[in-house]
Amino acid sequence: MKPFRSENTIQHSVEVGGVGFFTNSDITVRFHPAPPLHGISFSRIDLPGSKPIPALLEYAVFRERRTALQREEAVVELTEHVLAALAGLQIDNCLIEIDAPELPGGDGSAMLFVNALLQAGKVNQQVPRKMYLVEQKTKVSSNDSNATVVATPNRQNNLQISYTLDYGQNSPVPSHAVTLNITPETFINEIAFARTFVLEKEVAYLKAAGYGKQTTARDLLVFKEDGSVIDNSLHRPDECARHKILDCIGDFALMGCDIHGTFQAIQSGHQLNREMVNVLQKSDHQKKYQAA
Repeated sequence: MKPFRSENTIQHSVEVGGVGFFTNSDITVRFHPAPPLHGISFSRIDLPGSKPIPALLEYAVFRERRTALQREEAVVELTEHVLAALAGLQIDNCLIEIDAPELPGGDGSAMLFVNALLQAGKVNQQVPRKMYLVEQKTKVSSNDSNATVVATPNRQNNLQISYTLDYGQNSPVPSHAVTLNITPETFINEIAFARTFVLEKEVAYLKAAGYGKQTTARDLLVFKEDGSVIDNSLHRPDECARHKILDCIGDFALMGCDIHGTFQAIQSGHQLNREMVNVLQKSDHQKKYQAA
């Protein structure tokens, strides 16, 4: 197969800070260049002696509303937005130091990380990037809802994601769908800004669970029963589906390689996205992993 692209890392280290949505921690994150074939890994520098956590599916642990990674006692929560930023910008090798158990939430999008990584710059490492080629239709479904993710081959030799969001006629969030070809340009311009969203009636439950103590309606999208957004406004009418595509990119990054195929997601969340990765990894991977 003709090479598609080479691996990349960042040109120099860069730092960002913020607050955790779930753990309420004050957090500092440092991105560092990493050698070819290193992949993405997280280092909990507040846990001396802990091993780096590779951003791979085998280290994912179940959480509601997010994707977390764990190696032995070290855990990193809310990884999907930073993984989406790295994958969307095609930064393949990076060591991420973090001094808390969670990535900062920023404004609920990936822009906090995208802006930092663009500032850090990108370096071509002249090593072929691994790529997974979807060669047959693959479907995963939720056991307790209508959520599905379907992967099929495509002729464009790229990654295309369609997301259909439909919570029903009475939902404050109207039904809509988005289809995008994923490139660094489309990620920056069409996806990275899309923010996390919740319903106003969910906020009390989340607060009671101890989440969001330092988070306000300005830090994400909170929909009232009438469909209006509290203390905020949508960047695009279909911003919610775009955020779901952002989540898909971050979760699919746990493959540890590029993916070429078309993905049609309906109502999927982090758990179902990861199940798709799990199924693809088990499907004749020796044949489908190509040295791009």
